[in-house]
Amino acid sequence: MMKDFETAPFVAPFFVSGDLLLFRWGLRLHPGPTLPVCRDDQEGKKRARIRHQDRTANRMTTALHLARPEHIEALLPLVAAFHAEAAITQSEELRRAALEPLLEGSPLGVVYLIGPQRAPIGYIVITFGWSVEFGGMDAFVDELFIRPAVRGRSIATEVLSTLPRALGQAGVRAIHLEVDQDNAAAQKLYTRSGFRARPRYMLMTREL
Repeated sequence: MMKDFETAPFVAPFFVSGDLLLFRWGLRLHPGPTLPVCRDDQEGKKRARIRHQDRTANRMTTALHLARPEHIEALLPLVAAFHAEAAITQSEELRRAALEPLLEGSPLGVVYLIGPQRAPIGYIVITFGWSVEFGGMDAFVDELFIRPAVRGRSIATEVLSTLPRALGQAGVRAIHLEVDQDNAAAQKLYTRSGFRARPRYMLMTREL
């Protein structure tokens, strides 16, 4: 049964084939308009058609699928690869224990597989919180990984364009992430995607 958007408690969204955004309680958001075509210019129509085909192919590559318990075995190697690349030390048991609640529907976060569900090319983990400063729900990009073999194809850019827009429509007021100070390429990607450094602040962590 459809719940009222204004009063329903927030539940993490998920994508179906990269086109429709559905919420677990039934709200549907439709994709934006297609590329305009210049009807009086044959060459313009051809260029627009090529751009549309390229964009459609890229949407297929960057389709986001909600990761569920049955995807754990496909997800674990990707997470392990990201942790190795980021020099994060964690046993497989701890890694599995951290992922399973998100795959089982925890309201605290969500994992999306990027690309085909059977052979994903990456993943993104979004966790949720609440911010008085930003006036409501906020989110944190906990992890984002794209297989090295398919990097440089604007996949991460597409994900970081589509997903925050959808989260904003769902009521999230701000989305945060952390980035290595020496990783200029990642900083450029995030800046291009609308993220901004906050010079007066630094992220601090206390492990418990």
